Amino acid sequence: MPNRESLKKLSPRSERRYLARRLQILRATGKMLRMQSFSDMKMRDIAAAADISPANLYNYFKGKHDLLFFCQDNSLDRMLAALRTARSAKASAAEKLRLVIESHLRCVLDEVEGSAAHLLTSQLPAHLQRPLVAKRDRYEDGVRDLIVTGIRSGEFMACDAALATRAILGALNWSVRWFSSEGPLSASQIAQEFSYLLIRGLMTKPSTFRRQASARKALRGVGKLTPLVMGTKASAD
Repeated sequence: MPNRESLKKLSPRSERRYLARRLQILRATGKMLRMQSFSDMKMRDIAAAADISPANLYNYFKGKHDLLFFCQDNSLDRMLAALRTARSAKASAAEKLRLVIESHLRCVLDEVEGSAAHLLTSQLPAHLQRPLVAKRDRYEDGVRDLIVTGIRSGEFMACDAALATRAILGALNWSVRWFSSEGPLSASQIAQEFSYLLIRGLMTKPSTFRRQASARKALRGVGKLTPLVMGTKASAD
């Protein structure tokens, strides 16, 4: 399997094809993880789901742990990039936090590989967990800083910023357990509604924080929101 240095030696076209095949494998793995546990999965089953030979699969991933690490690492990189974009935006604290929340949910719900692997970090060996935990902590610190900024400006009510951050991230991360792509709300629509509900609770003047128009339109056709109405089904561990 090529490492970072050998990837640099590939032609741009070859590198794109290599990365595209890795994502294809991740998506196939993600679909399998919705039906069976990670511990029960075999590399030959992953190869069959990705429509490649078992031998060829090892050209892209050394094993299940390498594949899971790549899932998590990519998801965290996307979240950190969205956080950087939000922090640099010329916007209110609420709008910056909205961008982070919506980007976070789209990452874990829209991207099959991110969704499937998001709660499985503990199944990795310690040496692979450490860099992921470091990225996760950096991300959590950044979200907390957004909330602290909002508190200091008077936009958010006085609260324990660390606790508020964990409450928000906990709600976002747990969505992978109940979200169904076959439900009446898309990942993007759920992201918009989550941002409205979670941020409005922090506002000193909640009435000033509006639900986005696209979210309002989507909700009119859904009726009373319950996990079953949204097509949600808890994933089996």
